[in-house]
Amino acid sequence: MFGLMQDRPLMISSIIKYAARNHARTEIVSKNVDGSIHRTNYAGLERRARQLVAVLQSLGIKDFDRVGTLAWNGFRHLELYYAVSGMQAICHTINPRLAARDISFIVNDAADQLLFAETSFTALIETIAPTVTATVRAVVFLCDRAEMPDIKLPDNMALLCYEDLMAAASDAYVWPEFDERNAASLCYTSGTTGNPKGVLYSHRSTLMHAMAVNTADVFGLRAIDRALPVVPMFHVNAWGTPYSCPAVGAAMVMPGRHLDGPSLTKLMNDERVTMTAGVPTVWLGLLNHLRSSGERLETLKRMVVGGSACPPAIIDAFDREYGIKIDHAWGMSETSPLGTYTSPQPETQGLTGEASLRHRSKQGRGIFGIDMKITNDAGEALPWDGVAQGNLKVRGAWVASAYWGQEPGSACDAEGWFTTGDVATIDANGVMEITDRSKDVIKSGGEWISSIALENIAMSHPDVAEAAIIGAKHPKWDERPLLIVVPKPGKEIDPQSLIAFYAGKVAKWSLPDDVVVVEELPHTATGKVHKLTLRQKFADHLVKAAPYRTFRPYGIICSKFRALESDRLILNRF
Repeated sequence: MFGLMQDRPLMISSIIKYAARNHARTEIVSKNVDGSIHRTNYAGLERRARQLVAVLQSLGIKDFDRVGTLAWNGFRHLELYYAVSGMQAICHTINPRLAARDISFIVNDAADQLLFAETSFTALIETIAPTVTATVRAVVFLCDRAEMPDIKLPDNMALLCYEDLMAAASDAYVWPEFDERNAASLCYTSGTTGNPKGVLYSHRSTLMHAMAVNTADVFGLRAIDRALPVVPMFHVNAWGTPYSCPAVGAAMVMPGRHLDGPSLTKLMNDERVTMTAGVPTVWLGLLNHLRSSGERLETLKRMVVGGSACPPAIIDAFDREYGIKIDHAWGMSETSPLGTYTSPQPETQGLTGEASLRHRSKQGRGIFGIDMKITNDAGEALPWDGVAQGNLKVRGAWVASAYWGQEPGSACDAEGWFTTGDVATIDANGVMEITDRSKDVIKSGGEWISSIALENIAMSHPDVAEAAIIGAKHPKWDERPLLIVVPKPGKEIDPQSLIAFYAGKVAKWSLPDDVVVVEELPHTATGKVHKLTLRQKFADHLVKAAPYRTFRPYGIICSKFRALESDRLILNRF
């Protein structure tokens, strides 16, 4: 016997319909490519999204066609989110920070029919356009006619202006209902260990994720909040904020391409931002700006950090110096992305000082809808004692079962568990802590050494700006930790003193064997340290170099890295 309740499909369009009806005047503020500010509201966004459907239909988009975007966080990108998915096509957000060849691969693999692009990506479009002519029929620049770039596209690829198309479109479209399990959006992994792989989200998974992250112990957004997603909309749907904000009527402040410390500080203060979310590298830049300028964030109450482990020193600094709480989250493209979140528990609520910081630096409990476990290499479940560390596996309503183009269920084991590639511990309270990526954990003489733990200690040193630990080859122990650090401006790092800084913080056998001082670290397209590049350069360091040798010429090497798209660094060319 079924329950006697209405059965309405979970539609992404229902979010924007709700926001337009119940929070019609709530603001959406966008900082445009040129630095100007655009203002609209949820009623205006929903109306323009319906106009955009008419545009897409006029350009021949049909059910399940893929529509690619190369865009920053802004109102036009938000319109695409709702129009494309709402008409039963698939919104394919593309990370413009990837190498051009990876972007070409992604567009061709997804068979995108159209590309919508910001004008700041004109050079990138010119580079990739000749390589994607098999499927892409047109490039639509997200701008007014006066801002259209002078660009030459292949003969069979049209060049179109977004606002020209919108001006001629009707807003009479009525959002349809269809199977909630239908595909809604597509996001590719960064491809650091091979070709990028597509993760295909459904309307159902997206809605359930949005509702789960809006619970009080996760984002807990309210209509009185003004949220600024620093995490890009091309990075796992900006961690779901384009859905979770309108689902409660929270105002959205969109920073566009302007993610430096001064720009973020001004935008947050001008627009009275109360909550923000992004990766640790952005928050480090913001912290450095606040310290050097003497400015403060006047209304910001909390920050969500994810993407990689946040050094406890950053969490402590924002809390102690500025009264801003940092919440740690964990997830990945394959988990939509949120899987865990650090929030208070009865067992931890009274913690203070170092004990509190230690808890807040963990990645948190699984949020409702996510199940997780850790296993050894034989697949046997390990205890939740906070000591045993193993391979982290997850399953849930918004966890991928397969990658784009592969058979359903092929990414999971027979019981539906997805192997994340992370190594973790889980304590008796269900709090999970990532100790490493499985490819980054250092296996020395049969013991596992956490690179994240060693990096966090280095980051707490007063002279260290950024740190990375890799496993370097060792003739006796197979591999040993090698610490690679960037000094703060005007500071000198003495390798022996830095090694001594670890005393009493970790076991002696897990101390780094050597320190390499560099001018900067390479980063991936999502802001993480690119350890593959470091391993390629320094894998033989311990068998070639004397202990505590400081390498100065790495800054020259980094300049070469920036010139090679294959290294997928965070570039400033946009």
